[in-house]
Amino acid sequence: MWFPDLPPWQQVSSMPPSPSPSPEAKNTLVTVDIVVLVIYFLLVLAVGFWSMWRTKRSTVDGYFLAGKSMTWWPVGASLFASNIGSGHFIGLAGSGAAAGIGAIAYEWNGMLMVLLLGWVFLPIYIASGVTTMPEYLQRRFGGRRTQIFIAILSLFIYIFTKISVDMYAGALFIQLALQWNIYLAVVLLLSVTALYTVAGGLAAVIYTDAVQTVIMLAGALTLMGFSFVEVGGWNALLEGYPNAIPTVRVPNSTCGIPRDDAFHIFRDPVNSDLPWPGVIIGMSIPSMWYWCSDQVIVQRSLAAKNLTHAKGGSLLAAYLKILPFFAIMLPGMISRILYTDDVACADPELCKQICGNAVGCSDTAYARLVMELLPAGLRGLMMAVMIAALMSSLTSIFNSASTIFTMDLWKSFRSSATEWELMVVGRVFVLVLVVVSVLWIPVVQASQGGQLFIYIQSISTYLQPPVSIIFLMGCFWRRTNEKGAFWGLAVGLLVGCIRMLLDFIYPVPLCYEEDDRPGVVKYVHYLYFSILLSFITMVVVVVVSLATEEPKPEQISRLTWFTRFDPVEPQEQVFTVEGSRKTSDAVTSQTDELGVTEDHEGSDRKTCHHRKDSASSVSSVQSQSKLMSALYWLCGMERKKDGENNLVTPPAPEQAICSLKEKPRLRIIVNVNLIICLSVTAFIIGFWA
Repeated sequence: MWFPDLPPWQQVSSMPPSPSPSPEAKNTLVTVDIVVLVIYFLLVLAVGFWSMWRTKRSTVDGYFLAGKSMTWWPVGASLFASNIGSGHFIGLAGSGAAAGIGAIAYEWNGMLMVLLLGWVFLPIYIASGVTTMPEYLQRRFGGRRTQIFIAILSLFIYIFTKISVDMYAGALFIQLALQWNIYLAVVLLLSVTALYTVAGGLAAVIYTDAVQTVIMLAGALTLMGFSFVEVGGWNALLEGYPNAIPTVRVPNSTCGIPRDDAFHIFRDPVNSDLPWPGVIIGMSIPSMWYWCSDQVIVQRSLAAKNLTHAKGGSLLAAYLKILPFFAIMLPGMISRILYTDDVACADPELCKQICGNAVGCSDTAYARLVMELLPAGLRGLMMAVMIAALMSSLTSIFNSASTIFTMDLWKSFRSSATEWELMVVGRVFVLVLVVVSVLWIPVVQASQGGQLFIYIQSISTYLQPPVSIIFLMGCFWRRTNEKGAFWGLAVGLLVGCIRMLLDFIYPVPLCYEEDDRPGVVKYVHYLYFSILLSFITMVVVVVVSLATEEPKPEQISRLTWFTRFDPVEPQEQVFTVEGSRKTSDAVTSQTDELGVTEDHEGSDRKTCHHRKDSASSVSSVQSQSKLMSALYWLCGMERKKDGENNLVTPPAPEQAICSLKEKPRLRIIVNVNLIICLSVTAFIIGFWA
């Protein structure tokens, strides 16, 4: 997946070509390893099917939001697993080997952002009763263009950046260890992944993510232990890293020499690769898009039972985010010390021989440790870890992309769609994504060692700040209206694309080349550019909003931080099969284009935004063959037989869906934990700054 954890210039290395492992390395898996892998796959499938038994998958809420029944620990584990993709293991370890600990700032920034999600943004999303982020924008601003714009942009970012990068990093590892055909490996992985994603919906994805988290942490911490033992402990790492200089390098250049500030997060504001003001402000804005308004992350939190469980999930994810530094980044730095000439190679010709990439081989850092240090059996475990990282990110993206497509695009163009139809569309779209992923492989292979991937990464870096600002303004400034949001987004994305094109035309020179890029690219670091872009977007939003009409009251009630506690009016409806179409038609007819159900008596109290699709799932009642019944069961699509009781369970009362109530005791517990977690974050950032 694209990670908000590595900047585009470090993603240069985050896309390694398939290295040809040296023949003398212990580079193949033995029987024990294969057995471990098979057990892992069986475990994941077992958990996937178990979660399918447990949850109701035949409704939109059940399928896309896991029936809003998740407790805090699967939510937290799933947030972590969705975030840590296979690209992290390769990219974070690689950037540790290449440039020191600087890039970990992205991880630790994420700790603060995931807490911001739980305490600040989620209460607004829950109060508004939305399923997707574009749907929130549609409720908040009215109109359809902002919603459709963001929906298409999100799908674009998922398909072109997240899926392709993950597929690549995962396939690379499999090729390295199993020496399989890359197509075979990917098709196998995707079919297992698609099986439980299509059938089980979000519940299956979240529970399997929780298992993947345990496996990832167990494997990564084991490898960390082995690598520290091999290098000789903490002090050996501190002393060895600055001296890990390859024997062959380009004379009179900085190639291959470790940075002086390798062990600092905050670096020189003008000349460094990660200027500290940029790290504090410029990094937080794209990070806010990822953690607070990206469907993949928010959808997991919305699936929590209630606000307290969602906050608990955020806390667990924040605590887990401390670990990648120790479990992934430091082993990457150790790899440079142990295999200096290979991992830190500085001569383009030599690098091309070692790993097929003239730019450098720092990406092989993690794979090298796995294949060289671990005994049989544990190598199989690490393969399982890499596959877990790949699958957990892919399933998350598949599920979220199908949610956005179904709820935002399909429903926009087919407003009369029944719940049954939405369920079918959601499942079919996952299969479409799987096919797209397989078709991506040749493109990915063609760009091995090429620059394509870096640009794909930077796409997101330059497109995220405007989106973050729109959500921020929508949630915290009541006066923001649809025109302001739309034009702010349009101008922001235009400016972002111009900078992206400049980066595309003038790539970063290699360490032995002269830097003759134009000043605007050379001197304006992209983190500073992120601050500038956010400022431009904000100015446009404010000016246009003030110059045009105020938003209507129903576009503000329960949709901003200050109005999240506005009263909700319950809607009592009893659904029968015959009546369900009539009732839902009645609801539809009272719904203005904003999707906000007005109250019958026209009273002043606000209604909670009402879901129109609660009960049409039993639209076509028919008997069917045994085979079809089995297929329907697998997909969780229930159709009632003739003569069965015609009453459909009424939807949960609106108040329950939108409630922000918390038990006082539990609320104190999560708030105390919030303070502890913030203190820990402040301490580690301060310690390494």
